Amino acid sequence: MRPVFGRSVEVRAPALTGFHRWFLLILVSIGSVTIYTPAYLKYTYYTQLLTALHINNEQLGILMSAYAITATITYIPCGFLADRLRMRTLSTVGFLATAALTFWYATLPSFGWCIFIMIAMGVSTILIWWGVRYKLVRLISLGERDYARSIGISYGFYGAAGLGTGLVILWLLSAFGNNAGVSAGLDLLASLLLVMGVLSWLFIPRFVNETGTSEGAFGFKESLQALRRPAVYITAVCMFFVYFYYTCASYTSPYLTTGFAASLVLVSVSGNIRTYGVTIVSAPAFGWLAKRWTPSTMIIAGSAIAIACFVAIAVFPQAAGLALLVGVLTIVLGFVANGCFGVVSAQLTEARVPIGMFGAATGILSVVGFLPDSFSSTWFGALIDAHGNNAYPTIFWILAGSAAIAVASAVTLHWYVRRRVPAATADELAQVA
Repeated sequence: MRPVFGRSVEVRAPALTGFHRWFLLILVSIGSVTIYTPAYLKYTYYTQLLTALHINNEQLGILMSAYAITATITYIPCGFLADRLRMRTLSTVGFLATAALTFWYATLPSFGWCIFIMIAMGVSTILIWWGVRYKLVRLISLGERDYARSIGISYGFYGAAGLGTGLVILWLLSAFGNNAGVSAGLDLLASLLLVMGVLSWLFIPRFVNETGTSEGAFGFKESLQALRRPAVYITAVCMFFVYFYYTCASYTSPYLTTGFAASLVLVSVSGNIRTYGVTIVSAPAFGWLAKRWTPSTMIIAGSAIAIACFVAIAVFPQAAGLALLVGVLTIVLGFVANGCFGVVSAQLTEARVPIGMFGAATGILSVVGFLPDSFSSTWFGALIDAHGNNAYPTIFWILAGSAAIAVASAVTLHWYVRRRVPAATADELAQVA
């Protein structure tokens, strides 16, 4: 594999060596973990971040909302950038800009500056970098079948990298304490992003048909066509509620600490396994089973298990003796939540949304599906500040309801496909999904 710095020739995937394609797949997969971890650090190290930044639950929620609102605003324009700028440029700028912001975040600045950093990260990670991962994987794939395999493997690398990074940060927290440990963890992430920015510039080539209006490009015409398809609405609703309970399952971490007197080590380890470790197995497993059956079927089954886990955690009495059991349920919850989230966008393929409007449909899906980030942290943070431990059962009942609506949405899409999509076409689509 040779560096492609300054290289003007455009290439196709078959022109790259197998090692080069694997290198780029690993780079974009690990990058997709590292670039978002600083903004989403609260999902694994909730209590430690509260202490290090000297803020309360509601303020931590405001930080998450500042990032999420910025992300929501930039989901649609990021599609235009991804179709008009080189992956090499977007990846390099996104990694380096986020690295600079993360180094600043590591100084543990004031709450006001933290809000600014979260907004700026929304621009660097979403507007600039969001379109890189899936498009780059598609560009280095040798066809649709290879793309499906590559994206599944990518999720495996994602989980492995997230788990490894999380355990190193956990060690730093144990070795240096909350403030110094959080700073050291953020410095580590920033350093990794810096390296990946340089590697992106050196090794991501210029691809044929990479820029300009092309089939699948995000545009207003495609957006209007996508909006006329019921499957896009149904999938967007399903993704909204799957993403809601998938991300908010993180509230099991602080509840383990305050409600069940679990050690920070148990909480952090279970949080890392829930967020990243299970992804190594759950995303490929759900993807394989979704190919055998359908994405909707897997969402129905996974969300039903999530409902049972949320209800059990909500009704358990707060007792230290139940900490281990709740920790196990947390990991089970992480497995099914990660799996459902991994296949929810595949409902667009299940419903035969044409490739010509697939980019537009995905953009709409992102705008609707990730909306919970804009309000869930502030809402639940305020509940916890107002009611303490008594807020958690309420939160888990809400999440159980969210999982129930996800089941209903998946059932609706399954019904729609059976009634509206011609069987022969659906079969053909399933063979290449």
